[in-house]
Order: sequence, then structure tokens, then C-alpha cells
Amino acid sequence: MTRTVNFGLWYDFRNPSGELSFEDLYRANLEQIAWAETLGFSSVWLTEHHFCEDGYTPSPLVIAAAIGERTREMRIGTNLMLLPLADPVRLAEDASALSILTNGRFDLGVGLGYRQVEFDYFGRKLNHRPSLMEEGVDIVRQAWSGKPVSLDGKRFSVDNLVVSPTPQQPPRLLMGGMAPPAIERAARLGDGFLSTGGIGHDVYVDALPDGQTGAICAGHWALISPDPEREAANVGEHALYQTNQYVSWGAFGPPDEVPLFPDAESALRDGLYDLWDADTAVDELKGLLDAYPQIIDVHFWAQLPGESIDSGNARIEYVAAQVLPRLREHLAG
Repeated sequence: MTRTVNFGLWYDFRNPSGELSFEDLYRANLEQIAWAETLGFSSVWLTEHHFCEDGYTPSPLVIAAAIGERTREMRIGTNLMLLPLADPVRLAEDASALSILTNGRFDLGVGLGYRQVEFDYFGRKLNHRPSLMEEGVDIVRQAWSGKPVSLDGKRFSVDNLVVSPTPQQPPRLLMGGMAPPAIERAARLGDGFLSTGGIGHDVYVDALPDGQTGAICAGHWALISPDPEREAANVGEHALYQTNQYVSWGAFGPPDEVPLFPDAESALRDGLYDLWDADTAVDELKGLLDAYPQIIDVHFWAQLPGESIDSGNARIEYVAAQVLPRLREHLAG
């Protein structure tokens, strides 16, 4: 039996150099996404942060709607949005609208978040994240059910509220995380797990309730090109910037306890990245897909922060021609 796995691209719409206007950057990325669909990429993923000098995507659902208008079959998802910062009823309404506009192609992926400045501004407390997440998931699911929403919780109170319209095909509610409690919560409450850099697959599979097969959408940090050493030289400073931003925000633990990478070489070597040519990528990804039959999607950064669209295009075209057909042939058995 042929196994279907989507292969996609991941975007944060960051613009650290400022050489392009955001208008030009957004336009170029949207054109890239529509082009990538014609090459065989079948998913696109957006992420969310706020108050970043480089413009890290604060409004992924708005961008998702624009992508929906420019694509025909590509699935559109968030990996991920920060549910504890959101009004869950409002988020459910927006996700419903996206599902309606895209004929059911939208998936809502959510996570806890970790940046203090975001929680401070939106009036939420970091130590309330687990209850904000669990109650938020409950509310979103009720809102998509077509029945009135009711919840009397620690963080939210909703009394028999009718939420409409209800999409014919509600989005999948995917959940991400890198710490074991968050991954176990995804196994318990989510329609699937959003992984980052391969972290947590075993934890997720082990935590699945009896009888559930689960689903993994794998955000992969591989950089695939015909000359990995040359690619490392081209993208090293962008990788250093990306990784150290996440470290400084607390993505990998308390910022005062996790050191920054000193240079591009160490970021590429010891961070989440893999530098592969097509043959290596096919072998490694075959192994990943075989080891985890729960994987339904693998997606890669289209380009790193500050990297040019043309540079990202070269990798996209190479992967489409040299990697995806071989992986799909393998999945077809």
C-alpha cells in the first residue's frame, strides 16, 4: 500500500538585514510558495512570534489566507501558533474561516510559547501555560463542533456560546513542544505532534494512548544542496543568527543557562541543522520515515533569516528534482 507523506516548506518571514521591504519580502515568498507547489511540494507551514526587530511573523493566519488564494492543493498549517497568548474562541473562528476558504486544506498547530515579553504584553503568565493550553484546546474543539461552547475553567469562562460558521472539514488540531510534558500533552490531546529538529519522536510515540496510531508533522532543519560544504559557507551566518535568537529567547532552556553559539561553524555542527547532498538526504529521510510510520509530513526551512530568496530557490529546486521523487518511490513500496 502506498503511504502518503507531504513534503513542505517552513516560513518565518524574517527580514533581519532590511535590504528588502517587507512588501517585497512577502510578495517574493508568496510567489516562491506558489512555484514550489508546481514542483511537487505539498505543504507549507507558518510560525508565530511577536515584537521581534526582524519582523518574525506576528500574523500567520493572515498570511495563510493569502497562500490559500495562490495555491490549489497544498496543505497550509501553522508550526506553530502560541495558543496561551490567544483568545481561543477568536482563534477557532479564524481557523474556521481558513478551512472554509481553502476547502479544508488548513491545519492549526499550536504550542506553549516561552518568551517573557510576549506573555507580559498579552497579560498572561508563563506558569499558567499548561492550563491555558488545555482549556484553549477544549474551547477550540467545542467551537468547531457546531454545538454551543461551555467551559468554567481556571483561565476561561464560556457560557453556552454559539460559534459560527462551522467548517465542513474542521482543521486538524496539532500540538508542538520540545519538553516531555508538552510532547506527552500532544499525544493525549492533539490530532498530531509538531516536532522541531527531530526532538521528541520517541517520547510522543511512547505516550500515545492505547489504540491510537498518532501523527507526526516533522519540522526538519536539513539544508540539502549538491555541495554541502559550499552551502555551509553560504548560509553559516544566517544559521548562527537563527539559532542564537532562539537560544536567547529561551527556546532551549533558560537563556542564562544555555550559552550562545560562538560562530557559524559551531551552530551548524552542534545545532539542529543537517547538511546533506541528495543521496545522503534520501538515505537519512528514508530511515526516518521507516522508523516512524506516524510521520505524515516533513518540512524544511525555505530559507534562513536574511538568506536571499534566490538561495532558497536553489535548494527548493534541487530537493524537488533530486530528493522528493525518490522518497515518494520508496513510500510507494
